[in-house]
Amino acid sequence: MTVAGDRTGGRDRSGVPRGSLHGGGTAPSTASRPCPLVLVVDDEASYGQALISGLGQEGFSVEVARDGHEALRLFTRTRPDLVLLDVMLPDQSGVGLCERLHAAASVPIIFVSARGSEADIVLGLEAGAADYIAKPFHLRELVARMRAVLRRGAELPVQRDEVLAGGPVRLDTVRREVRVGGRPVDLSRKEFDLLAMLLRHPGLVVTREQCIDQVWRSQDLTDTRTLDTHVKRLRSKIELDPANPRHLVTVRGVGFRFDP
Repeated sequence: MTVAGDRTGGRDRSGVPRGSLHGGGTAPSTASRPCPLVLVVDDEASYGQALISGLGQEGFSVEVARDGHEALRLFTRTRPDLVLLDVMLPDQSGVGLCERLHAAASVPIIFVSARGSEADIVLGLEAGAADYIAKPFHLRELVARMRAVLRRGAELPVQRDEVLAGGPVRLDTVRREVRVGGRPVDLSRKEFDLLAMLLRHPGLVVTREQCIDQVWRSQDLTDTRTLDTHVKRLRSKIELDPANPRHLVTVRGVGFRFDP
């Protein structure tokens, strides 16, 4: 069986008829489940139906979310064992959603997307995904990778601490502490989240839109001067010479980059 998210016709490529997606009451706790629960986050109905059918035959239970907001609600309510996440969602970036889900709970995430370039894969893995699969794919390959990820999660201890470092900056995401050159620095919540985002992608340009989408999230931030103000304050706290920043660099017309 090959799954490719075909939008045409009344059936998907596996022959599964279109229809209502699986849903229902609150899932049982992970300890009492008869089979692993998978949360599929994708806006294509035929693709979701194909996975409900195919993964069901492989011993998985499936919930489907059509966008990021629904995914967050189902993630909190059902506590899935694994998430299959598309990069391109109708309401937000799949990469940003991956980071939000990881911040909420230590659940493995596999990106499944039509975008399969090397840059896309690297970005997805850097966001915390356990694996990345390009569409179209064979169901047997997906299942094998899912089981491998679940085995790794069962075998390895959960790493709850995440320390990000670049140049003189050291940021602890769990304790929400920042040190610059060994001295503690007091940051606001948004300043902390913005710095963490940039440190997760050292040397790479993060666009202004990505900063607003991931740091301010659901807030309607139409005045981008708020972002500039936070960057200015952040520089005053982490740079030796804020007027000539060495680490938090502006890429004119695009966004910002953290140089270690």
